[in-house]
Amino acid sequence: MGRYDLIALDMDGTLLTSGQVISQASRTAIDKAVSKGKTVVISTGRSPSELRDYKKEFENIRYYICENGAVIYDSKEERILDAQPIPAEMVEELMKIAEERDVMIYVSSNGQHMCTRSDALRMEDFQLGKFKDMILRTAFLHDDMIASYRKKPFPVEKLNLFSVSAEKREELKEELKRLPLTVVYAEETSLEISPLHMSKAAGLRKLCEYLQIPLDKTIAVGDSDNDAEMLRMAGLSAAMGNARPYIKELCDVVVADNNHDGCAEAIEKYLLGQNE
Repeated sequence: MGRYDLIALDMDGTLLTSGQVISQASRTAIDKAVSKGKTVVISTGRSPSELRDYKKEFENIRYYICENGAVIYDSKEERILDAQPIPAEMVEELMKIAEERDVMIYVSSNGQHMCTRSDALRMEDFQLGKFKDMILRTAFLHDDMIASYRKKPFPVEKLNLFSVSAEKREELKEELKRLPLTVVYAEETSLEISPLHMSKAAGLRKLCEYLQIPLDKTIAVGDSDNDAEMLRMAGLSAAMGNARPYIKELCDVVVADNNHDGCAEAIEKYLLGQNE
């Protein structure tokens, strides 16, 4: 029954519909795969704390690759298996850059995301209004996050900088080129910043070593920039129908878009082997 043992699913733009929900078809396919001994993994830029809203839907998913690979999380035991922080001097440099621009700084620390309360209240300014309720509900909100960090530094595995426009994001990305960090696009105006050489691919490799599953027995499904390295590494890569054009070009197959059960298709056809 299929030659793959594990499937890694991106969330935003992949497993989640444009309404930020998981379709019934995808939920059914995930449960079916797990019941047949397959491993289904979430691979996301989100932190573990940002996944709390989906606890019921993920009840059969034990492992999460979070924060673009910087955190490996065991949801059954509710503990971080591995975490790779950004060097403290780089965090400070990023905070200095943020202070000089109209950007929202949003970090993940020990699996918990956090930001400044006043920034969270104006998420619409950064074209991220659809995430506002989730952030207000699940984030740790500081009066001034940068000041809190400088008073008592904490580990940062991933740092997002949200700009007010795509043009401002390009300016910011140019400035960040001088720093030894991994920087990828997210949403329409955001940048996700991780330790150098960190990616979902690195997270998938680490989790597969932990689970003793060969990489050629894995499937990766995604749609955007932060999925690219993982898609290149997996035994089979599947692009969503709504994926960026170059993501489709680098993948082995293309499935339906995120509003038409592309993840369910990938599971049924390729993980469960019904297309072989």
